[in-house]
Parts: sequence; C-alpha cells; structure tokens
Amino acid sequence: MTDPLLATPSGRPRARALPVPFDGTPGPLNAITDVPGVEVGYCTLVRGEGPLVVGQGPVRTGVTAILPRGRAGLALPVFAGSHSLNGNGELTGSLWIEESGQCEGPVTITNTHACGVARDATLRWLVERHPDAMKAWGLPVAGETYDGELNDINGFHVTPGHVFEALDSARGGPLELGSVGGGTGMICYDFKGGSGSASRQVAVEGESYVLGAFVQANFGHRRELVVAGVPVGRHLPGGELRSKPAGSIIAVVATDAPLLPHQLKRLARRVGLGIARSGAVAHNASGDIFLAVSTANAAALGAGTGPQSAAFLANERLDPLFEAVVQATDEAVIDAMVANETMVGRDGNAALALPHDRLRDLLARYGRGGG
Repeated sequence: MTDPLLATPSGRPRARALPVPFDGTPGPLNAITDVPGVEVGYCTLVRGEGPLVVGQGPVRTGVTAILPRGRAGLALPVFAGSHSLNGNGELTGSLWIEESGQCEGPVTITNTHACGVARDATLRWLVERHPDAMKAWGLPVAGETYDGELNDINGFHVTPGHVFEALDSARGGPLELGSVGGGTGMICYDFKGGSGSASRQVAVEGESYVLGAFVQANFGHRRELVVAGVPVGRHLPGGELRSKPAGSIIAVVATDAPLLPHQLKRLARRVGLGIARSGAVAHNASGDIFLAVSTANAAALGAGTGPQSAAFLANERLDPLFEAVVQATDEAVIDAMVANETMVGRDGNAALALPHDRLRDLLARYGRGGG
C-alpha cells in the first residue's frame, strides 16, 4: 500500500520522498482531508494537442470541489474568514463570509473564465442533488486562477456537468495532487504547478487538533523559487513558459480547532507567510486569495432560536495554529510541483516539471536533505 506521506494514490512521489525536509508533524494523509469530515473531489479535462483553435482546444483545465463538512454536512455552515493578499483574482461569496463569518456549502476552484459557471452550477447541484441543504437563496464560494498558457481558456470548456462531477466525486482519504481538477493547467514558479495539499497535527492546551491546507498554485517567477531554504529557482533556469510576474493562488485552510470568524481571518492571513517561504512576493498581476474554515461548533451553527454558544481558543493560544498554516501551505505549494510532470498544451506550449534529480542534488549541496 502506498504511503500517502510519500506518494499520491497514482504513485507520483511527493516532496517528502526526495526527501525535502519540512517543519512540523503531518497528519496521516498529509492533506486537508486529515481534518475530519472534509471531502475533496476533482474533474480533470485533458484533450487535444497542437495549435489553439478557440472553442475546440487543446483543453487543459478542470474543477476542484471542497466540502468542509462533507456531503453529510452540506446543510450546516462553518465559521470562516478570508483574506486577499493581492486582489487580482476572484473568490465569489467572500463578501458574505466577511459579513456573516460563515461559509455555506461547497467551495469550488477552477480557471478564471469558468468561475461563474462553477458558482452557478454549485447552486444547481444543491437544488437538484441536495434540496434539503438548500435555502431559498445561496452565495456559493468559487475561486479561480488563470490557465491560458496551456488551455483554451476562451473556449469555455468547463460546463455545469463538470462541476457536478467534481462535487459528486468528493471524498475523504488520500488526495491526488499536481495536474488534477482546477489545477490541471496551472504553472507555479514557471514549473508545472496545480493542486497541492498538506496538513499538520497541532497541540494546544493539551488538546490535539488537525489543520490542513489545499492550494491551487499558479504563481511566481522561476528565479524566486525557494525549497527548504535553498534558492532552487536561481540554479534551474531555462524552459520558462510564463516568464512574467503574473498568476495566482487560491488557498483553503481547514481545521477542527474551535475558532471564531475573526480568528479564522487571522489564520487566512498567515497563508501569505506560507507562500513567502517558497519565494512569493504577491505580484501586482497575481490573485492571492485565502479562505480559512473551522469544522468545530456544529451545534452553534445549527438551526435554533435564542442565544447560541460557541467554544473558541483564546487568542494567546493561537501561535501553534499560525505556525501550522505556514508549514502546511509551504509544503502544499512544493507538492503541487513535485507530484507533477511536464505538460504540453495549446500551441505546443510546455510547462516543465520540477526535476527531482536536480532538486535532490541542490538540497544535498546546501545540506538540506536530498542526496
């Protein structure tokens, strides 16, 4: 049986297999699905090759769906907080999260020009598949990053049916990473990027919690890339496809620690420190947008009248969770590149895979593992 800390379900090696040294203790799956109840699903669209013909392809895109309380808990919101490090991007429903402190229903992530489709199809999915979880209205959360270097993004290939597929396939357990779901056509530090996830076990006041991060990584210049403190990007020039300060990242952080919305907003801010570990500077043309949710306090968020009671950790006890956000985000970004392979898309454009052998050599040269 594949060790989920070292490889994805399809057998792609993860960063720890090289080995890249990371701080902190991961959960058993080292994924956002270590948080009890969280489910993730993908729809991956790869077809065609050669010159771009708008409306026909090549197609390199998809949809990711994250259900914070799983399918069984669709009717129950989660406390939530969001943060925009740089706002050249979209996260629908974020104004209601800011206003109410709650995230209601699934979160979907796709390409920039399919964000509206994902948002609207989520509503339809709830109405048709789970009417008991649907109120009279809804403001689904959908995020996006740009995949136009590899994908026929103006061909509008993501349909409501693809969103349904991602939502219907959402499950717990080990996650496939890299060029899957919404991350299919993405580029990170001018290597092939996409979907990444990691988790950390956290102890606070004698209690044990789990925190997981999921990223759709599509940002950064090659020269900026840092892995475990090693300036990898400066040593690996050549073959850059994007070669400009553009791209984005959507990150979702989930935890079972009892936190209030303003505390989750504080967690969401720390995602920026996590992506900075790998070299991010939040370029002007990058949409760096983060969401944090807590699956605790289900009773307080259920139907009821009168005052509700919610448990929460004191602010002065949050440092271990802040640290976990930084660590899990950094590892998720690196895994989005390591658990990947070179992809050729529209017009023969190639996003090169981060070379494992050269990464090992650089880590060893700097005394940071590898070998």
